[in-house]
Amino acid sequence: MIMTRPAFICFGRETCGELGQAERREWWLSNGLGAYAAGTVAGTVTRRYHGLLIAPLESPLGRSLVFAKADATLELDGQSYPLFSNRWPDDLIAPTGYHHIETFWLDGRMPVWQFAFGDLKLTLRLWLEPGANTVYLAYRPDFPKAKQRKVSLRIRLLVNARDHHGTAEPWRFNPVIEPQGADTLIVSNPIGSGSHPYRLKFQARGGKVKPDHTWYENFDLPIEAERGLPHRDHHLCVGECLLPLTNGEWNGLTASLDDNASPYIEEAMRRIFAHDDGVLTRTQVTVPEFRQSPDWIQQLVLATDNFLFARPISGSTEGESVIAGYPWFGDWGRDTMIALPGLTLATGRFESTRNILQTFARFIDQGMLPNVFPGSGETPEYNTVDATLWYIEAWRAFVEATDDWAELRKIFPVLEDIIQWHCKGTRFGIVMDEKDGLLKSGEAGVQLTWMDAKVGDWVVTPRTGKAVEINALWYNALAIMAQFAEKLQLPSETYQNLSTAVKSGFQRFINPENGGLLDVLDSPSGNDASFRPNQLFAVSLPFSPLTLETQQRVVDLCGQLLLTSYGLRSLSSDHPQYIPHYTGGVKERDGAYHQGTVWAWLLV
Repeated sequence: MIMTRPAFICFGRETCGELGQAERREWWLSNGLGAYAAGTVAGTVTRRYHGLLIAPLESPLGRSLVFAKADATLELDGQSYPLFSNRWPDDLIAPTGYHHIETFWLDGRMPVWQFAFGDLKLTLRLWLEPGANTVYLAYRPDFPKAKQRKVSLRIRLLVNARDHHGTAEPWRFNPVIEPQGADTLIVSNPIGSGSHPYRLKFQARGGKVKPDHTWYENFDLPIEAERGLPHRDHHLCVGECLLPLTNGEWNGLTASLDDNASPYIEEAMRRIFAHDDGVLTRTQVTVPEFRQSPDWIQQLVLATDNFLFARPISGSTEGESVIAGYPWFGDWGRDTMIALPGLTLATGRFESTRNILQTFARFIDQGMLPNVFPGSGETPEYNTVDATLWYIEAWRAFVEATDDWAELRKIFPVLEDIIQWHCKGTRFGIVMDEKDGLLKSGEAGVQLTWMDAKVGDWVVTPRTGKAVEINALWYNALAIMAQFAEKLQLPSETYQNLSTAVKSGFQRFINPENGGLLDVLDSPSGNDASFRPNQLFAVSLPFSPLTLETQQRVVDLCGQLLLTSYGLRSLSSDHPQYIPHYTGGVKERDGAYHQGTVWAWLLV
């Protein structure tokens, strides 16, 4: 049983033909290996993270821009029509191919453009091969069969070798460009070149690829300029693809880091459709509620696939993890555990849930989950007080969804060790206060809660002491452990007694002035009454230390003081440190990140 792929997102000429609107709308693809492709509806690149293949040349997530652009020009009956658009200094847009875009839509996850030239329509589809560092661009012209038209494409191939967080330095990149037959081009960035080596293979089946070596400099990146970062980039044209087109038939271009990538466009298109159909079908079969779900729900189901990727783990073939967010983040402990139920359990991907939980278990140390997962040869960073508590909650959600108590029994000693470390004390001053049972945490210069913005040595919201959501999670974890122990027929008294003590101590958070909750207890400067959304976790988690009356009061106050149409403010607007706009350079933005900026995830 296969659902029809959603066609929820669609823009007509009123959006596609207006540059500001078309640039504001971005598409994003991934391949399950950590690679991605991204761009704008207009076809311009407006940030350093836009490109057709950004791949992890260094495992697991050392990503580099490899294939930047495919600037195509339509040759139609002796006339040339650029399909692409580029931004240059001084707000120059040249050429202006976006003027020809009639429609843009997502077919499942696949971005699709339709260009219009009188009675000829040219469709472009773009996708990444699941499980491979391969990108496909497929083109099809459609025009009245009674007409004879001469239709072809010239596609300029722009490549790079820079880190995806940077901009190019042309002198560092001088690849070897080798034709292999008429329709294949190999671009090799050798070892010792100053950037990660790679071998990129272009194939244009039925076409021709002519080598080139021309730098195109000073692409303007306005989004980076807004962020106060370097905003001029440069790309190397390594060749031009000459691609003949036939009415009603697909032809295209393949670019891959895999020598064995198939150049057969229609077969590859069927594979990506089968993959996306499989994602929808699995969800439909395992979660019956999705069978009659609207397109926007199906679109979200497909979007979850973009965040899951295979993480190489020594001694395991099933390492799996979650990208915390594109384009800046890798796999983070806190974000993974918060998102895991929605990404995997709600969509019926129970095996992925198990694999991810087991992957993270390998890195638990002194009762702590890494905040930032290690790269190749790197040491994990453990600066998080809540990731491990979210880990216990993720196990509760997994068992509730699967009834897999056998798997829980295997991991239970690890969960017990987590609690023991928190009771006796672990890194960064994280320890239970025996006086009230609450967890306290914090060291100078270290950010530990989800409000973790840091600029240089400045921790914007240190929240040292006993943070409200940390202790809501602590109570929830203890109640879960008591429930687990009882179900596994193991001693549960320790967890029951601890949770009783924490519930009593948690009442200290109640603010007598408004009935809401204080944000931090026992900080170096006393109790912090800043009104923030963190208190909602004492209501939303499965086990709450509050009475129903207090829970209702917390929700009411947050609705009055923090709720917007997009999410919840991270700080009430009457606070002297409230920042109303998230703008400016990196320092200004990070300084505003949790000082008023609205967050949508808090509503989920």
